[in-house]
Amino acid sequence: MRQALPEHLSFDAFIAACQRPLRRSIRVNTLKIAVSDFLTLVAPYGWQLTPVPWCEEGFWIERDDEEALPLGSTAEHLSGLFYIQEASSMLPVAALFAEGETPSRVMDVAAAPGSKTTQIAARMGNQGAILANEFSASRVKVLHANISRCGISNVALTHFDGRVFGAALPEAFDAILLDAPCSGEGVVRKDPDALKNWSVESNLEIAATQRELIESAFHALRPGGTLVYSTCTLNRDENEAVCLWLKAQYPDAVEFLPLDGLFSGATEAVTPEGFLHVFPQIFDCEGFFVARLRKTAAIAPLPAPTYKVGNFPFTPLKGRESAQITAAAKQAGLSWGDNLRLWQRDKEVWLFPTEIEPLIGKVRLSRIGLRLAETHNKGYRWQHEAVIALAGESKSFALNWQEAQEWYRGRDVYPQNPPADDEVLVSFQGVAIGLAKKIGSRLKNSYPRELVRDGRLFTGNADEA
Repeated sequence: MRQALPEHLSFDAFIAACQRPLRRSIRVNTLKIAVSDFLTLVAPYGWQLTPVPWCEEGFWIERDDEEALPLGSTAEHLSGLFYIQEASSMLPVAALFAEGETPSRVMDVAAAPGSKTTQIAARMGNQGAILANEFSASRVKVLHANISRCGISNVALTHFDGRVFGAALPEAFDAILLDAPCSGEGVVRKDPDALKNWSVESNLEIAATQRELIESAFHALRPGGTLVYSTCTLNRDENEAVCLWLKAQYPDAVEFLPLDGLFSGATEAVTPEGFLHVFPQIFDCEGFFVARLRKTAAIAPLPAPTYKVGNFPFTPLKGRESAQITAAAKQAGLSWGDNLRLWQRDKEVWLFPTEIEPLIGKVRLSRIGLRLAETHNKGYRWQHEAVIALAGESKSFALNWQEAQEWYRGRDVYPQNPPADDEVLVSFQGVAIGLAKKIGSRLKNSYPRELVRDGRLFTGNADEA
């Protein structure tokens, strides 16, 4: 690390920073609430929020009641108004959108648990499509849960080794984020055991995999597209050297895009190549590396894959059937734009982002868009993930502070003045949190069992709410 540190940084300051506890940070989910409205909403809680320089929606957070109430149990987190995300991990997506353009189709190569995928979706305003890939089967479920909680409709999930995409989907993406698996030297503040198995040999082995991943991603990028390569490690072998290797392989097609102007103070962490090499003492956050590259020309394609994708079990809904479901959904308070299209599999009705359709049949997609409804003889049973993503405020029944807590605990709600309709969207703080059936004076809870929470929920008290 002494060798890796640039001259203007002190090794003692690096050690001291690594031994300090990591500051917590959150990112406001602008798909559900504007930053200014969020700040107004949480103002009574006494949270100390300090802006993260490279992310307009990001804030470092200090709270007095952290011990009594985990941040993940607050109402605002449960309803997807914010994501708990380390500040430096907001950097790669900031770099991806640095020029202000909104790409139509993006790939997140190593996506779980979903902090960057959800950040990309918010920057895209739920338009276009994101292919979010995760190699680890156990982490795909967490990735989907976070996408669903944040009300995201434009994501397709895959479960592959990221090295397959260059051959399977050549020149298919406008922008790609490769937050590569790495030795994790930068996360020692959060995980003191991160360096237990550290060795130079291990770093070099990991770097070999990273080279294969970045080359595959580069093939999957269209000419003119942007690739952001990032890690949460600090050595040059896994960072600068990987990017320089790619440029050596394709000297006429790789352009490094400097990140020194990404935010005020970025020059503190910029490398001679224009990358950001963030040591923990610079911005008092985790160590991180970010590079931004442009593909300036087409390159010779890789050999076509020999695997079979299999039959696609969905058919698009058209004409009268499509209009019928759209009208029924609107009646229930759910609506969507032209960027989503209805598809059906048996009794399931789904909404797929239209931008993902060209990829169907080229690679096996584990899950696409939103499950909207299940059909039955009396109509449609609307699904929770669709309610969270598509519900407008106009048709919802607002729960009070106490009723909303009961809802998240999976219990039925008994409002003083029940709604007139038999099926009703329920909301809290102006955000839809589920769909309830009215049975007499009771609202029957449909909150998914796997999401039900126990213990203390919410900040503040009933008088404040």
